[in-house]
Amino acid sequence: MTSLFTKVSPEPTTDAGVRRITVSINGNQHTVDVEPRLLLAHLIRQGLDLTGTHTGCDTTHCGACTVLFDGTPVKSCTMFAVQAEGHEITTVEGLATASELHPIQESFKDEHGLQCGFCTPGMMLTAKALLDENPDPTEDEVRWALSGNLCRCTGYQNIVKSVLAAAARLRSQGATDEEEGETS
Repeated sequence: MTSLFTKVSPEPTTDAGVRRITVSINGNQHTVDVEPRLLLAHLIRQGLDLTGTHTGCDTTHCGACTVLFDGTPVKSCTMFAVQAEGHEITTVEGLATASELHPIQESFKDEHGLQCGFCTPGMMLTAKALLDENPDPTEDEVRWALSGNLCRCTGYQNIVKSVLAAAARLRSQGATDEEEGETS
């Protein structure tokens, strides 16, 4: 069996079927040799050991593989890794800092927005893109934004509550940050 991915060696590959790409994932630059047919989801999971990105259907129907591509949610199970050349990818691992969870992650925990957790990374990243664009969405807007992500446990009510709670947290944080800026 041939590998679709290899960690980059100091010398460029001479294999005509392999391309060297550089992609930023969660703020870290990765230069890798990949076959053109390698899916972005597989590079992220198997190649870079970022296992928060799940693959559930390989057809873009479930959304478990959703990542942010330059801030826009995309389904990485049907995107080639070579298409990510020079772009910024954010996975669920990129939401948290080393010391604390992102407000979206906190809200999913506090509002019980996860059950088995399989859909959760895609839901969180889709929610992040929504909240970056619209910091005060309605329930209907949250439901519409998440409509491309399936929860097989049918935890939608708590997922929507989680996103709305995250929006409130982020707005509150923004107000606190502005108040601190005024007193400085």
